[in-house]
Amino acid sequence: MSNEQNPDDGRPPSHGSLPGGAGRAGALPPEAPEAPQPEAPQPGSAPSPPTGAEEVSGRRRLRAGLWPPRVSRAQLIVALLLFVLGLGLAIQVRSNSDNSALRGARQEDLVRILDELDNRTQRLEDEKQRLDDQRTELENSSDQAEEARKQTLEKERQLGILAGTVAAHGPGITLTISDPAGAVEADMLLDTIQELRAAGAEAIEINGVRVVANTYFSGDGGELRVDGRKVESPYEFKVIGKPQDLEPALNIPGGVVQTLEKEQATAEVTRADDIVVDALRPAKQPDYARSSPQ
Repeated sequence: MSNEQNPDDGRPPSHGSLPGGAGRAGALPPEAPEAPQPEAPQPGSAPSPPTGAEEVSGRRRLRAGLWPPRVSRAQLIVALLLFVLGLGLAIQVRSNSDNSALRGARQEDLVRILDELDNRTQRLEDEKQRLDDQRTELENSSDQAEEARKQTLEKERQLGILAGTVAAHGPGITLTISDPAGAVEADMLLDTIQELRAAGAEAIEINGVRVVANTYFSGDGGELRVDGRKVESPYEFKVIGKPQDLEPALNIPGGVVQTLEKEQATAEVTRADDIVVDALRPAKQPDYARSSPQ
């Protein structure tokens, strides 16, 4: 065996070296091959569909999250507040739609409506005062029997006018409705009567038919009947009452005159100092009702 050093290297030979010089000092072992990585999906490619187990598991989690519902106290309070807010908005919108006719009215029309309301209030106050005066007269009269008889006769006359059993005259208006197209319906005449009564009409006659509490209208346009009696255009209303109240009541925005004009009919109102309503209704004796002292 030779102990000579390697002429190329002044260092002693290392023990355990591999043949061919592969086991020199400082040499690294060969790297292990890397495991193949899954390829990333290319942009625009469809994702791989879930497996059957994953799909069933996802459905169960979704069902468990939705049912039974889990509502907290704060959520209930918020839902209640939203409901109340929605209800208030609905009521406000409905109220605004109901008052749309007055919202679009002109200032002079609004003033006229207020005047009519004031007149109605004044009539009610006058009626109350009249009844109070009658009570005072009865309480202070020396001959209460005679005073009661006078008031009874006056009341009978007033009721006779309302019932249509006696003729009446006084200031009022004449309303003439011309309907050449036959578009005026029975409900329009009824609305006219109700508007006149609300304005203080005390006696009304239509084409010779006395209007009373149980008067009814029937038929179609051009074939109208009042209490079963046929009436034809022009329809003439003779109305006794305060002209300053009756005429504005017919001309309010959206009232009788405007409604008739939409149906191509015309309404003419004439004031008069003396209107005669002489169409009468026969007095009917009630079958069962009798007067009572109470």
